[in-house]
Amino acid sequence: MSPVEIEKTKLIANALDRASTACFTVGIATPLAGLLYNFGNFGLSVSIPRMDFGLGGWLVAAIALHIMARHVLNGIGR
Repeated sequence: MSPVEIEKTKLIANALDRASTACFTVGIATPLAGLLYNFGNFGLSVSIPRMDFGLGGWLVAAIALHIMARHVLNGIGR
């Protein structure tokens, strides 16, 4: 791989990893903070199964994006 191709690959991997961080922040940290601090009666307005399903989905998305970023970076050494 040329140095330019390596840098492009690293940019793609970084973008995927930033997207995984955004999924974690938006889908997990924010709802948990809303539940913990009870912003706008959030704890009363959302059911626990719905919360669990949402957190699980966002967690799967975040992990999948992070694994994709690692897979992209593994392509540099080949």
